[in-house]
Parts: sequence; structure tokens; C-alpha cells
Amino acid sequence: MDITQKRKELLVVALTKLLNLAMAHGFIRGIMLKKADKKLYELFVEVNPFGRPRRVQYDKYLVTRNLVYAVDKALKNKNISPKVRRGLLKVLLGNIFFGGGDRIEAFRKKFGVSPPGFLTISPGGACNLHCEKCYGGDLSQDHDKLDFDLVDRIITDKTENWASFFTVLSGGEPFMWRSQGKDILNLAENHLDNYFLVYTNGTLIDEEMAERMAELGNVTPAISVEGFEEETDKRRGKGVYQRILKGFENLRKVGVPFGISVTATRENAELLLSDEFMDFYFNQQGAIYGWIFQYMPIGCKFTLDLLVTPEQRLNMYLREQKLIEEGKLFIADFWNSGSISDGCLCAGRSGGYFYIDWHGNIMPCVFTPYSTDNIIEVYKRGDNLDCVLQTPFLKAVRKWQKEYGYMAPPDQVGNEITPCPIRDHHRHFHQIVKEHHARPINEEAKEALEANDFVEGLTAYGEKVAELTNGIWDKEYIEPERKNSTRKASN
Repeated sequence: MDITQKRKELLVVALTKLLNLAMAHGFIRGIMLKKADKKLYELFVEVNPFGRPRRVQYDKYLVTRNLVYAVDKALKNKNISPKVRRGLLKVLLGNIFFGGGDRIEAFRKKFGVSPPGFLTISPGGACNLHCEKCYGGDLSQDHDKLDFDLVDRIITDKTENWASFFTVLSGGEPFMWRSQGKDILNLAENHLDNYFLVYTNGTLIDEEMAERMAELGNVTPAISVEGFEEETDKRRGKGVYQRILKGFENLRKVGVPFGISVTATRENAELLLSDEFMDFYFNQQGAIYGWIFQYMPIGCKFTLDLLVTPEQRLNMYLREQKLIEEGKLFIADFWNSGSISDGCLCAGRSGGYFYIDWHGNIMPCVFTPYSTDNIIEVYKRGDNLDCVLQTPFLKAVRKWQKEYGYMAPPDQVGNEITPCPIRDHHRHFHQIVKEHHARPINEEAKEALEANDFVEGLTAYGEKVAELTNGIWDKEYIEPERKNSTRKASN
């Protein structure tokens, strides 16, 4: 270990101890909160180290600021235990923000770009619920799963080669997964240098499960709700809502931070962004974050009829902007909030991710059910995750991202309110799938690929959303950059 690295590690340890002390004392935390807010604005908006559009940077500042405020609120309410607090600081600060610089630099030298930031893995297909129109298909009878040793190897691979210390687990229901006598919390225990976000229906989080998460300190569950009791039970089954509330209670008791995950459809889009909904889940129940997934027409009994309408999507965007800026809520819509991630994150883009399902299929993202490679075969032939990134299918998607404007000059970035290739630019994605002979992973994906009315319908949908949002993107995000470029050129 060289002296520079040693100094860096000592600095992280000292900073972690200082922040841990500050987080434990409200008065000190209040002072630091104001300074942090000011510094975040300075870094994101004024310094703007990567030269992104200024309004894009302002969006990133707001979301990061809101995360800080959300953690402060949870600490005030004693919803984060001391052990969890120390784990958050050690992993998020010590590893995700400051760790692995040498590995990232080695990756850059080899491939010319930065590595992905995380992976999403669904280790098991089994689920204890029968949710209507599930994105993964009918999982209730699907007991296919990856071996524990394989998932463990995948996480080690991406941690060592990419300096990736963040892992997302999905399913199926991830808390049902058992392999070689172990479960996902054993996985988290094996990788205490990673922070795990677990998408779950929340019904299996009993007191013992919550206590195990609190002891580990590196797991946060994102629990799915569809609204309130009527809406949630309608899609997920009678009694599910009350079991979810019990799961919330178990997590609050032991100080494990949690969030909510919601699926927006044309039937519930207004409810999910209402003041009543936000107050109940963020203030009364103690959720720290909220992920908004607009319904994707894939999986079990998929249909275009449940998509939020283009007009609803515009209204969602405007409402979300207000909740983020004025309400200081840490929420993100994985379509409307494209500016905070510089557009689409999929296909192993720098800072982004790709997806591995319970069969080992490798896909650009959770919502693109087409694959050309399988992680089991990748490891059998002696390759690793770096080799996966070089597959033509993933490279083709990344090529589209770049052409659309990812990391382009700030006055040439494509509309990041419509960032998604499969949903907002479906004809382009359909062509990529066909050209690279990506195979559908299930019958529903095969049907969608071959159904001309589906392709044309989703294409028309994306075009209408673009028509409604291009003016906002051009006026608020790009036009100021054009004026700035013109001013610089005249000088």
C-alpha cells in the first residue's frame, strides 16, 4: 500500500467518525446540514465538473440534497439505529464515494470509459404473491434460482473489477430465495463492503428478519405498494397491505431504513403523487425514499392499456418536480427523472448497470426481457463481467445512448425526460433486438417482439410523450446552454 492510499484511508476513517458523531447529535447535525446543502449546490451546479447542462446539475443537486434531509429526518425520528448509521457511513462514504479509485482507473485505462456502478440480480424466481400483470411473468410456481456460490461470485467479480459497492436484488420475492442453506442476508453478510437495495413485497419481513438486517447494517428494503389498502390488495391480494404495514413497523422498531416502490398506471397515477399518499408513507410510516416505476408493458398479461397516458405522464413530471424542489422528498421516477442519471442507465453504461435473472440470463435492464448471454456460461468458459460488457447486444444499446446525447456537449443532449430505449424509443430498441438476434426470455417477450400492433402502439406512445415534453427540455435545459455557447464564441 502506497503512502497516498494510506493517507486516504486514514482520512476516510477520521471523516466517518466525525460524521457518525454529528449524526448522533441533533444540534451538530443541524449545523452541518446547512453547510452540506450549500456545498452540494456549489459542487453540482457551480463547479459542474463534467460540464453537464446547468439545469441537469440542478436536478441532481435537489435529489442529493433531499437524500441528506431524508436521512436527517429518519435520525430525528430514531428510524436509523446506531449500528445501521455506522454501516451507512462506512459503506456509502468509505466505499461508494471514496473507495476503489485504483480499480476504476485501471478499468478506464483498459476500456476508455468508467465501469458500471452496480448490478441488479434476481437470484430466485419464486414468489409468494400472485400480482396482476407482474413484470416478470407468473412467478408464483417458478422455483428456478441461481446457486448461492454463483451470486456470491458475481458480487465479488463486480466489486473487485469495477469497484462497485452497490448491489440491487429483485425477484421473484428475494426474501424467499434459499440456496445451499443460505439466503440474501447471508449474501449481504458475505459482502459487508457493499450496500444492498432489496425490492420486496414486504410480507416476509417479520421481527427476526428486521433484526438481522439491523445487525448487518448494509441492507435497505424497497417495499412495493400500489396506493392504499384498496389499490394494493386489488393487485397483490387480500390482506397484503396490512402485512406491509406490519413490515414497516418491524423495520422502524430496529432502525432499518426503508423506502417504497410504486407502479404507476393510468388508474393510480394521480393517487401515487397526491399529498395524502406522500404524507402517509413519508411522514406517518417513515419511508426515506420512493422509487416510481411507470407500468411497463412486459411480463404476465402485458397490455398497453395500463400505461399512464402521455398527458398523465406530463402531469406526473410537473408534479414530481414540485415534490422534489419544494417538498424536499427523496423520490425518483425512472423515466421522468432521467436528468438525474444523465439518461438511460442500462446495458452496463458508465455508472449504470445491467440485469441478471434467476436463469442467469443477462439483459440490458430489468424491463428489457431479451438476452444474448448467460452468466453461467460466461463463467464456464473462463470469462468475467468485463467480457459481458463487450457483447455486441449491450454495446449496441450503449451506442444508442451515446447517439441520443449521453455525455454530449451540454447544448446537444437529447431529451432526458424521455430517456428509455424500450419505452420511449421503442422502434430503435426493437431494431437492436432483431439485429443482434437477442432471444426472448419468456413467451410474453416473444409475443411482444412479433406483434406489429404492439411495436407500433408503443412507438406512437413514445412519440406523443416526446411531443409533450420536448418543449420543456429545449426551453429549460438546452436553450440556456446554446446561449452560453454563443456568448463564449462571440468572446
